[in-house]
Amino acid sequence: MSAHSPTASTQTIRLLCVEDNPDDVELMAIALERADPQREYALHRVDDAGSFVEALQQEFDVVLCDFNMPRFSPYAALQILVARRASTPMVVVTRAIGEEAAVHVLRCGAKDYLTKDKLGTLPQIIERVMNERQRLLDKERLDRELEAAYRRLKKLSARLVVAQERERSLISRELHDQLGQTLTGVVIHLHAAQRAPDADAARRYNDIAMEMANGAVSQLKTLSFSLRPAQLDLLGLVAAVQSAVQRIAEPAGLAFTVTSRGTEPATLGETAAVAMRLVQEALTNILRHAKATYIAVRLRFLAQGRIGVLVVDDGVGFDKANLLDGQPSERNIGLYSMIERTELAGGRLHIRTSPGRGVAIRAIL
Repeated sequence: MSAHSPTASTQTIRLLCVEDNPDDVELMAIALERADPQREYALHRVDDAGSFVEALQQEFDVVLCDFNMPRFSPYAALQILVARRASTPMVVVTRAIGEEAAVHVLRCGAKDYLTKDKLGTLPQIIERVMNERQRLLDKERLDRELEAAYRRLKKLSARLVVAQERERSLISRELHDQLGQTLTGVVIHLHAAQRAPDADAARRYNDIAMEMANGAVSQLKTLSFSLRPAQLDLLGLVAAVQSAVQRIAEPAGLAFTVTSRGTEPATLGETAAVAMRLVQEALTNILRHAKATYIAVRLRFLAQGRIGVLVVDDGVGFDKANLLDGQPSERNIGLYSMIERTELAGGRLHIRTSPGRGVAIRAIL
């Protein structure tokens, strides 16, 4: 049974009427059509628990339930709705109801009640309970999203600590294995120069110590560049990326291009440093694993200080699903490090690859 509206484009409001008297449902349809002709209402009648449960397999906007029925009651209908975890609001529509009974049915979960001699106000009540339901659904959705965001934040915070410790471990290893050993060699040769039997031997030891000291300075510059290139602050991100690619690609005999789109801001934020580290990590991975002959890096300067980074190689590629199996390990630590950096900067990183097809790494920061 339905009350039709002249506005065909308006969404139909579907009402489940729990009513033992078909004439009363017809009266409700007529009242709705008169009071709210701009909307279309579709009314479906049931009069017992079995037909009510069967009807709930469909979607309804509101349940309209009579208070006095021989085979069913609003309390039984509310229990069924709760058991099925249905959020459909119920409005009690009855001929007469005492104040105590009205309060009790509202406490049990009904959203409102209406006497059948005031059906002209039914459209307003239906709209209000539907709006309340939508607000509740929106709140539940926002609560779920907030909870999910909180879980992601906790996970990212834990990963940040791990990433920081890993960075410190790498720096410590570089200092110990390279710079530390070089400086130890300098000290050894200086002591040897002091104990040398003649001036020529002392000069040879001093020359070797000087050469090793110059090597230590070069190693320190390389380590400093890997942490934060001076060009990033002096010349900008494009120049720093160009220098980084050149320093890695040219000794390895790799062809490369570095391009940019958009206008680089005069003052770079921390996002630029993250973009720089992503490029460095991608280049290191390419050099170690890709067997590539060509590297392309593209930077995009977007609105609101965002930066896009794209690094592409023509190497051997890899099985993404197999390598990124959810468990960081020695074989995928570089990729997970890039993912962590991007997410901690509020961005997302996408990897497109397959065996034999090269790799494209794209990030928006």
